[in-house]
Amino acid sequence: MKTFFSVFIILMFIFVLQTIWLYISELAGKDLDFWIVMKFLWFVSPRLIPLVLPLTILVTSLMVFGSFSENYEFAAMKSTGISLQRAMRSLMFFILGLSAVAFLFVNNVIPYSEYKWQNLRRNIAQLSPSMVIAEGQFSEIGEGGESINIKVTEKYGDREEFLRDVIIHEKNPVKPGGNYIVTIAESGELASEEGSNTLSLILCNGYRYEEIQEKDIKKQRRMPFVKTYFNEYTINIDLTALNNTDIDKENDLSNQNMFKMNELFVEIDSLSQSYSKDIQSFNNITYYRSGISKIIDNKVIGKPLPDTITNFLDVFKPKSQFDIVKRALNDAKGTVQSIDAKKTEFKIKTKRLNKFEMSLHDKYVLPIACVILFFIGAPLGAIIRKGGMGLPMVVAILLFLTYHFIGIFAKNSAEDGTLHPFTASLMSTLIMLPLSVWLTYRATTDQGIFDMDTFFQRIARLFGKKTTDAAIVDGENALLLTQQEKALVLSRNDEQLKNIVKTGEGTNNSKEVVQAARQELEKKGYDLENL
Repeated sequence: MKTFFSVFIILMFIFVLQTIWLYISELAGKDLDFWIVMKFLWFVSPRLIPLVLPLTILVTSLMVFGSFSENYEFAAMKSTGISLQRAMRSLMFFILGLSAVAFLFVNNVIPYSEYKWQNLRRNIAQLSPSMVIAEGQFSEIGEGGESINIKVTEKYGDREEFLRDVIIHEKNPVKPGGNYIVTIAESGELASEEGSNTLSLILCNGYRYEEIQEKDIKKQRRMPFVKTYFNEYTINIDLTALNNTDIDKENDLSNQNMFKMNELFVEIDSLSQSYSKDIQSFNNITYYRSGISKIIDNKVIGKPLPDTITNFLDVFKPKSQFDIVKRALNDAKGTVQSIDAKKTEFKIKTKRLNKFEMSLHDKYVLPIACVILFFIGAPLGAIIRKGGMGLPMVVAILLFLTYHFIGIFAKNSAEDGTLHPFTASLMSTLIMLPLSVWLTYRATTDQGIFDMDTFFQRIARLFGKKTTDAAIVDGENALLLTQQEKALVLSRNDEQLKNIVKTGEGTNNSKEVVQAARQELEKKGYDLENL
């Protein structure tokens, strides 16, 4: 537990630092209070748990079991009959309990913290309007119909109050549907008195263009406008709404990470039905646009139809044939354009639906991943026989990066529909499952990850060569054993050797180990038939 919490705190600290660097642009230069920054980090921390917790379990199990093996704790356990599974039993229950807690955390705490974090991000973005104007891009100041979009080439001065090459797009309060007022100036200056809610933008040497919005359609066709030249022009911007931003204001936000499991079921069902209705509606609209229902009355009336028709247009009047062809071409072009537009729309809806489904499956995957990564770390630590923060940390990070990147690539493929969301969420865990089974088997049978001596000995046996490098020799009979199996047999006393022979080949002992125990007992003068 001491190692677990130490590793958890260290990893959480590292990931929180990474989060600060990711969102430093949203926090820096805003004159934020310390408690607001801490609140931001507090709400962002729960979303790091799906990354930190599996890595913590992997690192901790590697360090603890690696330390056991390095200090010959497992050798002492096995000499008293305690197997690896028994040594892992208490930790198995701990990991299962931790997985259950992780599931409840992911389903209840993370959705709430995700909403509060996104809500806080939006409120922070509205603070400190003096920092809003950025070089080389349009920045919006104000709200609603009174907002302006301003772009400057350069800001300079002690407080960056001087501007060069200013372009401003203003909205018309009467008709706020577009930017009908454009102001261009060579230079400008930001001026404001201390404590004032009004920011004055003083522009020098420029033009102001305004499109006049006439209610009369005939006058509007003449496209009236006003063009004004100025030496100095002042725009006053009311900052009351911006300066009085409530940091705790509740906004209408929604994404796939803000829903609990029962809410995700409802949301996925709603999105699926809406998606199906949109496809069916587009199908019906495309059919009606084809014009078939309109031209069906233009068939020849009072004239018998021929027995065979070589051309579809033959059943219509000659005068209507040209109109039909022209309409068909126009409808085909319009349909192709409509389909291209709908492709993008349906692609966005498909991606959103897949994200919701992956969010649902991720809530199941995290507890399973915790268990599987434990069964990778614990046996691997027993095999590599190294404790501490050195080699175990390196191995754990490499394994976790493999696990994490497989998950990222799978989820990216699932977003565009290449993979099913369920498969993408489980892919990295399913790939790690055989590895955990294999490592547990190797550690249980006292085998290394890869025994080079045994490998070359088996190759030599295939070519008919005799070897005794890792064998127990009895006359002309040589048993091929791994180094661990050889040490196991030679370190046992008579009663333990008898027990191996009586138990026979099974999960704990291989055929070669049983035969080697028989040979050792025969050397010591035991009658195996009576035994």
